[in-house]
Amino acid sequence: MPRRMDFSELHWLLAVVQSIDVGIVVLDLECQVQVWNSFMENRSGVASKQAIDCSFFELFPEVERPWFTRKVGRVVALGTPAFTIWKQRPYLVHFKNYQPITGQGEFMYQNTTLLPLRSSNGEIHHVCLVIYDLTDVAINNLGLQKANHQLQQLSRTDHLTQLYNRGHWEQRLQHEYARHDTAFALLMLDIDHFKSINDRYGHQAGDAVIKRLSELIHVHLRDSDVAGRYGGEEFAILLPHTELSGAQSLAERLRQAAENQAVLHNGQVIAFTISLGIACLDRPARDHRCLIEWADQALYASKHAGRNRVSTYTP
Repeated sequence: MPRRMDFSELHWLLAVVQSIDVGIVVLDLECQVQVWNSFMENRSGVASKQAIDCSFFELFPEVERPWFTRKVGRVVALGTPAFTIWKQRPYLVHFKNYQPITGQGEFMYQNTTLLPLRSSNGEIHHVCLVIYDLTDVAINNLGLQKANHQLQQLSRTDHLTQLYNRGHWEQRLQHEYARHDTAFALLMLDIDHFKSINDRYGHQAGDAVIKRLSELIHVHLRDSDVAGRYGGEEFAILLPHTELSGAQSLAERLRQAAENQAVLHNGQVIAFTISLGIACLDRPARDHRCLIEWADQALYASKHAGRNRVSTYTP
């Protein structure tokens, strides 16, 4: 015959519930609070005697009532626990983050467990909500994700221009070529007489001109366009879902924008122009490199014709 728990053991159990570093809330089937431990008192600012017999939804209006009611109903019907994790739902109840090490968190990240509580006759009339503070884990995890994202950005971004570097840009072109089902175009452009700029004003001035041109490219791009520094003073822009007329329009806007710019460096005003070449994937090509060759030939045609102009590849 099982031994009944005596009063001292019950007292110990209640002491554990009060001192444990997790939130303990016992709810009846109407989601009225029956037990409210010190963790909940300290984080919510609501004393136990005020919380008892109150609606859980009145205490925490941020909780989605239909969703939480369904979750409690499934726990009671199935007699099995239910869970939430912070990666899917950052918190169930909105508590401030008071941990000094992770003070940058705006709120407490939480995992939760809903447990069915059976009475002596085996029926379930109550559920226990357990709230775990996962803020340390979440902040560290999110910080690691952010750092990895930044490293990934650095690995594919040109430092001077903040455009894609050649390796990543060419990967994007190869991917677009492999999946293309509509027309797309490629612009190649470079700065006219760039060597003369370096020789006359210095390499730092040349970098300033490259940076200004990259800023112009950023301004004129659509979200779907992919721009990269191809090498030195040469740039490439991939234009998905773009016919020749659209590519010509963008190229001409860029050319005019550059012509109307001037870079101020060490008290000297440096004017510059650009030449551009356009190629469209409107004919058979052996691979993505063909498009680069075609656009490069069109760029050479602009240079040969006097610079500061736009040319289109023709076989």
